[in-house]
Amino acid sequence: MFASFVMAQSPEIHTFPKIKSHITVPISIPVKEINSLINGSVTGVLYEDNSYTDNDNDQFKVRVVKSDDIKLTSLKDNRFLIEVPLEIWAEQGYGGLGYYVYQDTNFNVVMKFISSVELQPDWILRTQTQTHGFDWTVKPVLDYGTIKIPIASMIEKTLKEQQNRFTEVIDEKIQESFDLKPYLLAVWNNFSAPIHISEEYNTWLKITPETVYMSPLKISADQVQATLGLDLYSETFIGKIPAPNAFRVAFPNFIEKEKLNSDFNLKTTANISFEQATALARAQFLGQEFVLTSEKNKVRITDVKVYSEDLYVVIEAETEGEITGTSYIKGFPVYDREKQKIVLTQIDFKLKTRNIFQKAVASLFERRIKRTIGEEYGIPMEDLIATSKKSLTMSFNKEYFPGIYLNGRVNEFYPSQILLFHRNMTVVMDTQANLQLRVDGLSF
Repeated sequence: MFASFVMAQSPEIHTFPKIKSHITVPISIPVKEINSLINGSVTGVLYEDNSYTDNDNDQFKVRVVKSDDIKLTSLKDNRFLIEVPLEIWAEQGYGGLGYYVYQDTNFNVVMKFISSVELQPDWILRTQTQTHGFDWTVKPVLDYGTIKIPIASMIEKTLKEQQNRFTEVIDEKIQESFDLKPYLLAVWNNFSAPIHISEEYNTWLKITPETVYMSPLKISADQVQATLGLDLYSETFIGKIPAPNAFRVAFPNFIEKEKLNSDFNLKTTANISFEQATALARAQFLGQEFVLTSEKNKVRITDVKVYSEDLYVVIEAETEGEITGTSYIKGFPVYDREKQKIVLTQIDFKLKTRNIFQKAVASLFERRIKRTIGEEYGIPMEDLIATSKKSLTMSFNKEYFPGIYLNGRVNEFYPSQILLFHRNMTVVMDTQANLQLRVDGLSF
């Protein structure tokens, strides 16, 4: 109710101070997802040598085609076993002095490789692939009609040479295929767009990422895991959608950190002008009457103002009746989590009046006015907290890019600090959440 009244009185945009925050987001990529991406990007002819005269006139041609799905298995020390089923056509020339006889053959092998994996600060996935032998599934045979000559032992040397060359092909294919930057850039620009955290109160949260951190990749049996960290600035706007951050065309490099704490502490702000705080106090107290010593001469509150003085909030109350004058109730603003209100503590009282009355009456008036105004006055935050928490939860659970999902839960959303300025008080809101970035169905 209070926030709705605030918006009715304040159609203009309010821009609050930028607040620096830090968040960490665990990232999880299923190994089967990587396996699927590799199979989608490594297709058809993987290697072809269609010249007899290259490689020191080796009189050899070869064409290597992927014959089935590549199989990826996690190993210790951030390595993968890659098993590549291949159909190979080879043709070898025999002879010399310019005269050669050629015979071709087809055979099938499963080549095995071990690749170590490392994500570089420029987001390039670098692999170092080594051979790990091969298994025959169809052995090579020279077919002369009625005579068939097995040549597996003869071709193994050539096959090993080709397998050594193929390690470079694997590394090149993976580096070309796993270009993460376009997807990360899309998520970055999407995440940087203003978030409508309260439609009812027309409140917007704007997040500006600044520095990116990343922990080293860790490969388990079925997952590739890491933790992403962000230093960022958050701003809150009321009354109008803010201008979005400048559209980035390049994704920044990350700074590697061995360990990033799994915390999410986003700081944002909510603003309450003293004009609004005064309106709330008038709605709550204006016209109230109370008795000190005589029912016929009650004290009536005729006006209330709220403003700041150094680190304190001052409630200035005009009264008439048994005591006619101006009371100054000064207190330190804090958030009461039980009441879900901003209340005043360490209350001090001063009275300015031309009336001369007994000291006992003044003391009685002080106790009564402090209890009526100083202790009962509060700025309700419950509705604003509930709607903002709901909107943030929705923003933390969405597909930011096809195949890239953010899943999260807002655990805490509460005022942690109150800053006083000449025209307003700014409430710093702490958000504590758990987030998980999940990759599922991403297509490179």
